[in-house]
Amino acid sequence: MQQFIETWQIHNRINLYLLEGIDEAHLADVSASKGRNAGEQFAHMHNVRLMWFKVAAPEILESLPKIDKAAITKKLLVDALTKSGEAMELLLQKGFETGKIKGFKPHAAAFLGYFISHESHHRGQVMLILKQSGHKIDPKVQYGLWEWGSR
Repeated sequence: MQQFIETWQIHNRINLYLLEGIDEAHLADVSASKGRNAGEQFAHMHNVRLMWFKVAAPEILESLPKIDKAAITKKLLVDALTKSGEAMELLLQKGFETGKIKGFKPHAAAFLGYFISHESHHRGQVMLILKQSGHKIDPKVQYGLWEWGSR
């Protein structure tokens, strides 16, 4: 079970590593196909976590506010993703102990996979948004996203 929690922790640190590598002004960048801007992608990740806390463990949700897209700052995103990442650890711990996440099938390990897949998709969208906007991420950060053994 501890390896699953550590996997989540690494994943969340990778999200934060990418966010830290983005200039604050570039959080407003939008993709050529429109949709959410780079900052809103990170806010969406946090807000989806909250949606699941509401369903699966409402007691976790109490101290975690939803991010309003009009109020996005880099500091707000870092703080929110850090706190909701820690809350996700609690939900996963509970899920692995009981063998399930309320409202999700089939089991806690699949829930972890679902979340990593979902958030990795949005990380990819952030990378594309920045590239299309002419604000490509530093190669050190790009490659660092894959260094799970050192993050």
